[in-house]
Amino acid sequence: MEKFKLVPKDRINKLPKTAGVYCFWVQNEIIYIGKAINIKERVKNHFFQPTYKDNLYIQKVEKIGFIETGSEIGALVLEAKLIKQYQPKFNAVWRDDKNYFYVAIAEGKNRIPYVSITHQPNKLNVKGQRSNVVYIGPFVEGNSLKKTLKILRKVFPFYTSAKHPDKKCTWCHLNLCPGPNPDLQEYKKNMKKLALILRGKRKTVLYSLKKEMQTLSKEHKFEDALILRDKIQALEQVMSHANVIRQENTNLATVKQGLFLLKSWEKTEKLLQGILHYKNPISKTECYDISNIQGTQAVGSMVVFVNGKPDKSQYKKFRIRMENKPNDIAMLGEVLARRLAHPEWGYPEIMLIDGGIAQLNVGIKSKNKSLENITAAKFSREVKNIKIISIAKGKEELLIEGSPKIPLKNLPQEIYNLIVHLDDEAHRFAISYHKLLRSKNVMGRNA
Repeated sequence: MEKFKLVPKDRINKLPKTAGVYCFWVQNEIIYIGKAINIKERVKNHFFQPTYKDNLYIQKVEKIGFIETGSEIGALVLEAKLIKQYQPKFNAVWRDDKNYFYVAIAEGKNRIPYVSITHQPNKLNVKGQRSNVVYIGPFVEGNSLKKTLKILRKVFPFYTSAKHPDKKCTWCHLNLCPGPNPDLQEYKKNMKKLALILRGKRKTVLYSLKKEMQTLSKEHKFEDALILRDKIQALEQVMSHANVIRQENTNLATVKQGLFLLKSWEKTEKLLQGILHYKNPISKTECYDISNIQGTQAVGSMVVFVNGKPDKSQYKKFRIRMENKPNDIAMLGEVLARRLAHPEWGYPEIMLIDGGIAQLNVGIKSKNKSLENITAAKFSREVKNIKIISIAKGKEELLIEGSPKIPLKNLPQEIYNLIVHLDDEAHRFAISYHKLLRSKNVMGRNA
């Protein structure tokens, strides 16, 4: 169960600047719950730019509670859950069902579920008959809820009415509707996942999708696994970055920072394309490292940067399967072969390897060998387009597949920073996994 972290009202500056839910406490009672893109700035508005409603209670507030959600959709969902749980008296303007918003998932024609928004639960009818309806809510802001559903519909297409025409509708052509003849079993599974997300069970849904993807991969159903991979990535992106909560006062500094980061990556990407003689757009870079002590407890790490920033949801750990011998080159070959056998993970444009010419050659050999085992033309093109590079820290050189080596000191600062950041992150991730295995091994021996 989510718990509020509390700070005294005179320590507003200690509040986080992230998305989440906040509350006001008076005499150990929660009197108001709200959500925000930036908790600190939103709470400041209550105190320093109070509305008429704020003036009813703001001077009585003793403590401020907060829960960080990491995303704006998460804040929207959690706010609804907590208001329903605590029923704060100064959220009373929404206590009437007519002012709350609920998501209704009802069964329409042929028992096919459809989604709608309603003010009054238990009063939704289909053709004058009571239907089997699941209500999720209450939600406070109708506009935010509509935008959330619009975004989630891209991940889980759904019907919005009890009937669907015999032919494809406009929403079908936009991939937002399952169409006139859906796979009913799959569609109902998606509706259950949608309901779980709206109830705040995002991790449960992601775990389920990843488990399904792994099963399909093991069965060599790579096309189906790829579809699930795309759905997982889309859902993670939606839950992390979708701007669905209306902010009362736009933070201009935040907007400018976002534009700066975008332009910064565009500049870095162009420099990278020039250095690597790479014509295609670059968004995904993977970096690999090996960690072991004389071949024992050997592990490999794969870290992923998207548009120059770490995406930890795509990181992978490999426990080396070959015999415990101190052969980092062979271990690297094993890790790369295992990674390249997973097209559902999505191939990168660049693979960066920690090491010198031997490691670079292993990377090139692994890529070429994987092409012999790939039958789908799409995956074959993606692998063929991967550029293998390695960082030889001893000689302070960047080695590039098909191009001359470049001294690290001659790299533009943006590229140098990116390469070093990738390499450090891969090393950190490998070491942490290696230490974990070592500690488990020691505990096992001492048990």
